[in-house]
Amino acid sequence: MFEFTWPWAFVLLPLPWLLAKLKPVQHTASARLRMPSFANLATLAPKAVQHNRKMHWLESLLWLLLVVAAANPQWLDEPIALPNEGRDIMLAVDLSGSMTEQDMEYQGRYIDRLSVVKAVLGDFIEQRQGDRLGLILFGDTAFLQTPLTRDLNTVSQMLSEAQIGLVGRATAIGDALGLAVKRFSQKQQSNRVLILLTDGQNTAGNLSPDDALILAREEGIKVYTVGVGSDGRGGFSLFGMGGVGGGSIDEATLKHIAKETGGLYFRAKDVAGLQQIYQELDKLEPVSDEAQTFRPQLALFYWPLGGALLLIALAILLKALRGMRQEV
Repeated sequence: MFEFTWPWAFVLLPLPWLLAKLKPVQHTASARLRMPSFANLATLAPKAVQHNRKMHWLESLLWLLLVVAAANPQWLDEPIALPNEGRDIMLAVDLSGSMTEQDMEYQGRYIDRLSVVKAVLGDFIEQRQGDRLGLILFGDTAFLQTPLTRDLNTVSQMLSEAQIGLVGRATAIGDALGLAVKRFSQKQQSNRVLILLTDGQNTAGNLSPDDALILAREEGIKVYTVGVGSDGRGGFSLFGMGGVGGGSIDEATLKHIAKETGGLYFRAKDVAGLQQIYQELDKLEPVSDEAQTFRPQLALFYWPLGGALLLIALAILLKALRGMRQEV
């Protein structure tokens, strides 16, 4: 379908005529109302009059083409339905001080827990095409870093910029779970999946894990809990917490949360442990969201604009030829 984006631009068509009409002109018996540049045609020689009439039509056509280009003509194809199925997944990442412990083996060396989480979740986010992801960071409390969105690049960037101690050095598991419940309650159709990654136990926050669990069950949120940390190597921590390994993880609470919400608990002692969650989430049935359509648009303004440029070039050429003839 052909249409103009700004059809109101056509009100500019009579502008040259109005300017010519408003300009004071010395009237004679043979004088006629003309464009400003042609007001003195009656005094010109016959050949000059014929030349300027040609220029008059040329300028009129040029103005018409410029107005058409300004109206932005375009061709719209038939609407195309976009696939809009996916899962709503909230990621809750622990930023407590113990996440600095370097007891996770990755690519042949031991690095801190948060770096491994970032690396593995970065790959996980890239594979979530069609899903909506959100990011919650928690320490002494929990805050929403990124709401549920299909802009996976933003979620990945926000995760990569997260730093230990950003929200304190404690672990508020209950607050993180409660915040996820609050965000999911605003979504009518959703898988409502929370992936909670932590290396400790609840030591802070305003909401206990048990109270948050009750809210999560009422909202039908499926929680996958991940205990991060190796129990076979004493690591090094910037906060003096080295050597605790994975023993500080409250596995009983994490398993209880996962079981009561229909999710699963994973013990991520290494990268492979974190990657197990990929296959489980792929088994979830996608949920259809509101239908969206897309209409391909083909811009056509460059055709009249190109024609106007050609006419300008033609006018310059005619003027040059006329000057050469007068010299001869």
